[in-house]
Amino acid sequence: MSDTHPKTILVIEDDEDILFAVSTFLELEGYLVRTATDGASALERLKREGMPDLILLDMIMPVMNGWQFAAEFHENYRTPVPIVVMTAAANAEQRAKDIGAAGWISKPFKIEELLTRIQAYEPRR
Repeated sequence: MSDTHPKTILVIEDDEDILFAVSTFLELEGYLVRTATDGASALERLKREGMPDLILLDMIMPVMNGWQFAAEFHENYRTPVPIVVMTAAANAEQRAKDIGAAGWISKPFKIEELLTRIQAYEPRR
């Protein structure tokens, strides 16, 4: 990353191993990373800490799943923050379209592929 101000990514994922791997990799790439293990805690972080530049969103989570998070997010925050869906479902692209996400990545994924997707969808400053 070449920006002088690191971009912030909110990673919403209930699998602790995936959450740790993704957040560690993104931090090493120069991003500021915030994490949440479900949609409800992600919404609380948004209220406390403001908007990230991009959201990585798992779809199947306890408490509040990805669909519920996206509905609440779009209803309460009219902002162009892109959401990239991370899912093991065979119809990942359709799931992303269903919630108005900017893009998607199928699990399992190579971490370099995730970085490519993030760079494609992150807003330019």
